[in-house]
Amino acid sequence: MKHTVSQLTENKKKLITDSEPKSPIAEAYRTLRTNLQYSGLDEPIRTLMITSASPREGKSTTINNLAIAYAQAECKVLLLDADMRKPTVHQAFGVSNRNGLTGVMTGHCTTDEAIQKTHVKGLSVMTAGSVPPNPAEMLASNKMDQLLSQLKDQFDLILVDTPPVLAVSDAQIMSTKCDGVLLVVKAGELKRGLALRAKEQLSFVKARLLGVVLNQVKGIEAGPYYYYGN
Repeated sequence: MKHTVSQLTENKKKLITDSEPKSPIAEAYRTLRTNLQYSGLDEPIRTLMITSASPREGKSTTINNLAIAYAQAECKVLLLDADMRKPTVHQAFGVSNRNGLTGVMTGHCTTDEAIQKTHVKGLSVMTAGSVPPNPAEMLASNKMDQLLSQLKDQFDLILVDTPPVLAVSDAQIMSTKCDGVLLVVKAGELKRGLALRAKEQLSFVKARLLGVVLNQVKGIEAGPYYYYGN
């Protein structure tokens, strides 16, 4: 896949945990990683889904940088792009989107063929692949359960990117298959009612909501701030 110089530059800026590891934002992602590690002491987190209530709140930037932060802590990480409607992982890491999750689910490629290493040591990705006509049905299938079980044997942690909760049912479906869920909210923009609706939809399917990442908080530049509250 071809990328222009401007695209590659923009992607590098968004992977700030890798490009500027000593920056305050990178430190915020490492703090988020630490908080999540402590939240999983009683019930280990092997599969973590990250979503948002609505588009453009920074969920993909958050999951990309969090994946890097875990890999920097010598964790063997797989970033799984389950946002098959609007995939972005391949663009962020500059890898091919030819073989991905859709290909595995339809039998057009093997799991090993779909897993790609990134330039970050310890971090691999499985891109979304081609856009299928039935993403929700694919994610809800027994084959998806089998794939996650297989991937757990290969990686310490699987981070799952999904579409926003209020847009389609994909996030609700995947939340029932993961050990925990993080909800990303962009500070100062999302109406409280939308965030509460997203939380309610996740609670309705009994998802394990670990907390909320308040993104682009003033005072931490554009970094995340993690909190949990009822």
